[in-house]
Amino acid sequence: MTPASLTDLKAPAKLNLFLHVTGRRADGYHLLQSVFVPIDWCDTLHLHLRTDGQITRHDLTATLPPEDLCLKAARLLQQHSGTSLGADVHIDKQVPWGAGLGGGSSDAATVLKGLNTLWGLHWPTERLAELAVQLGADVPFFIHGRPAWVEGVGEQITPIELPQALFDTPVAVLKPPVAIPTPAIFGSENLRRDEKPAIVADFLAAPKQFGCNNLEEPAKAYSQEVVQALEWMQARFGNSRMTGSGSAVFAWVDTLSHQRQPFTPADVGVSDLTQTGPWVGRMCRLIRQA
Repeated sequence: MTPASLTDLKAPAKLNLFLHVTGRRADGYHLLQSVFVPIDWCDTLHLHLRTDGQITRHDLTATLPPEDLCLKAARLLQQHSGTSLGADVHIDKQVPWGAGLGGGSSDAATVLKGLNTLWGLHWPTERLAELAVQLGADVPFFIHGRPAWVEGVGEQITPIELPQALFDTPVAVLKPPVAIPTPAIFGSENLRRDEKPAIVADFLAAPKQFGCNNLEEPAKAYSQEVVQALEWMQARFGNSRMTGSGSAVFAWVDTLSHQRQPFTPADVGVSDLTQTGPWVGRMCRLIRQA
């Protein structure tokens, strides 16, 4: 018997521990290499069964398009499964959008997984992941929900065992007010597209320091606030890197004194720039399985 509702479903954000652009296909899509890791900064979803076939999201605001990714995910699963059931979708949105944290993709993946249960479909994970490819490059990763080595245009996902030290080390995440459109990054003249392909062993030899994010330079050219975020985090924690296509920046918090303190944007000196919009900061942990 299937449940009438599923509540408190966690949709975690992710970090790209590195992100290399190794080439470009003839169709214009960029070839990437990255390690994706879910973190404990989450949205919370609530799904309620409908028998009339309607699918409705009840928390949409002026900042979210009516045809958002979650509704697309639900309708795609409904279409491909042939079910006559529907759902009411409620999302407690905590992960900022336009950040490179994958919040929208994670929400969509959580909708697919949740409705798979709510509608009694019992599709295996791989079948859901194949459907998720139609929704965007990051959505299949969130279907699997565990650290992964990602290649191609995001569709080649291989689970990876990370050292325990990474899960033991907090990461500070800082999101500037700017939301960066992904097409602006990949279309930038500042984007390097010829990074040498990496191998897993090299990454695992120094996972906190390995590689770079090739999308940083275009993002810095797009917004001075990304530059400021990188500089402030470097000054505070001794390291900084942008995740995804930005604008969020993260830093490993290796110093015990920093780990014991709460992290807010004011901790890295942004309190005097609040007129540009809200800065969001959080101390996070990597998680093994979403």
